[in-house]
Amino acid sequence: MSGEDSAVPPPVQWAQRAHVVFLTFCVEDCKTPDIKIEEDKISFKGTGGAEKRNYELTIPLFKAIDPEKSVKVVRDRNIELVLKKKEEGPYWSSLVKDKKKYHWLKVDFNKWKDEDDSEDELNMGGGGEDLEEMMRQMGGLGGAGGDKPSFDDLDPATDSDDEELPDLV
Repeated sequence: MSGEDSAVPPPVQWAQRAHVVFLTFCVEDCKTPDIKIEEDKISFKGTGGAEKRNYELTIPLFKAIDPEKSVKVVRDRNIELVLKKKEEGPYWSSLVKDKKKYHWLKVDFNKWKDEDDSEDELNMGGGGEDLEEMMRQMGGLGGAGGDKPSFDDLDPATDSDDEELPDLV
């Protein structure tokens, strides 16, 4: 089967805010992806999924980003990138420079926010945002054991489920 050797573009989802672009490569079990974040493009190579397919894609970005301030997180089910826009300002009309429709590119409506919506929940005012903190809020990069709740202080004698129930009439 020679089709397995040729690389295909991975499914990609994207969303944006005034300061950042969220990019998600939807490839499961891609342990060591080769991701290059450059000012004007993103390159992805990796093997993953149940069939262990080869994926490869270069995305020419609509506008410039700051590679030094951008963040990537490799997860079991996908690879997430938060790309810091070089210039804050109006939303990009498209992720890609040529504005064509691609079958592998979809809007991530879970992260999408319209340009005129407030950005209070991500606390991204003033340009002093911390991308690592944002990724922690999204469920990535954080909590190396220290953030898990402890149930050691619960007193089993005061469990409300142990109270007598009233008789049914």
